[in-house]
Amino acid sequence: MDPLWTYGAAALSGAVVAMLLALFGGGGSVLATPLLLYFVGVRDPHVAIGTSAAAVAVNAAMGLTAQARAGRVKWPCALVFGGAGLAGTLTGAHIAKQVDGQALILWFALAMALVGLSMLRKPRSEGDPGVHIDPSRTMRLAPIGLITGLAAGFFGIGGGFLIVPGLMAATGMTLAHAAASSLVSVTLFGAATSASYAASGLVDWPVFLALIAGGAAGAIGGARLSPLFAARAPMARKAFAAMILVTAAYVAWRASAG
Repeated sequence: MDPLWTYGAAALSGAVVAMLLALFGGGGSVLATPLLLYFVGVRDPHVAIGTSAAAVAVNAAMGLTAQARAGRVKWPCALVFGGAGLAGTLTGAHIAKQVDGQALILWFALAMALVGLSMLRKPRSEGDPGVHIDPSRTMRLAPIGLITGLAAGFFGIGGGFLIVPGLMAATGMTLAHAAASSLVSVTLFGAATSASYAASGLVDWPVFLALIAGGAAGAIGGARLSPLFAARAPMARKAFAAMILVTAAYVAWRASAG
């Protein structure tokens, strides 16, 4: 394949994913792997997952920096959740690498469908903005983090659509704090997943760099467009969820046919 097309398409994919993340938050990164497979032209599903996980980690780290400066991250809760999930992430990634590529993509399509369905639910805004870590919350956070990390590592996704409700259920924090705090886990899970894949030679680093370069432009564009979407946020979120569900069906069809 023409390298100019490959890296140009990867940069455009990174811009699209980053823009969607800026506009809608959780769920945007799940499109990275299908774009790498069916638009950029990455042939190995494992390489697509490993490369997208590395890009997700970087994008989440940039988002985390902004949220931390705004004071929205509940660090003790986020670190307990993310720390417990690391072991699960590495285990999930190890298992995924043993699974046949096409079968893994079918599982990935299922995860995409779950992301889309989760975005159709009306977000909750209730919660305690002053929540603090304590032994009881720690005992709830750790097992939920472990299970979420296992899923994130297996599917090669950030797992924000699981992390946010997990943090809210375990601690009672608000949606805004959970969304910000989830970026700690998304960064850790993405980094651990990509490190596991990289150790097996399953990350395309030039494509990764193109994704990140495009992502920087996409994040700026998303930030500028977000005020336009604010007034139509519920409708736009439903449209995005529908797009994810359609993409999941396409991914499942291609994996089944291939």
